[in-house]
Amino acid sequence: MQQESRTRQMKAAHGLSAAELLDCPVPVGLMLSGSAQSLQYCAGDVVFHRSMSCLGLYLVVSGRLLRQAEWDHTPVELAPARSGELLELAAVLGDGQHHFTLTAQTAASVLLLPMEAVSRAFQIYSPLRMKLLEELAREVSRAYYNCNLCRPLRLQRAKSAA
Repeated sequence: MQQESRTRQMKAAHGLSAAELLDCPVPVGLMLSGSAQSLQYCAGDVVFHRSMSCLGLYLVVSGRLLRQAEWDHTPVELAPARSGELLELAAVLGDGQHHFTLTAQTAASVLLLPMEAVSRAFQIYSPLRMKLLEELAREVSRAYYNCNLCRPLRLQRAKSAA
């Protein structure tokens, strides 16, 4: 019953099953769905802190979450996370440490795909690692584009205010 509920939550988050969302074989998707943990947060709750060990991939089911990082000892607000987003690809594929702090801005529901299940999925279906790496590259590219797109606007506003 719990596995069916988690599978329904994954489908509701993005309209897809874990196998479809992660583009992996159905048995791997079912294994990931079966290990998923449903987490609930209230506005203001911290989901995780930057530099903590990552517990796995996070799929936002509902709500809005704020990503905050630090650059040159200055807090930086990153794009908010919304329903259907898969978070912490960099931590799962890299050093296993969170690179930002995630805080619920509204009541939120998140599915955690535990690191051990994701590692098992990589062993069973090795192309999954490359697919997630490709998604991470797209995510970084989008962020870079958005930062460079907004930079001239910020500079223009700063000049206008002066």
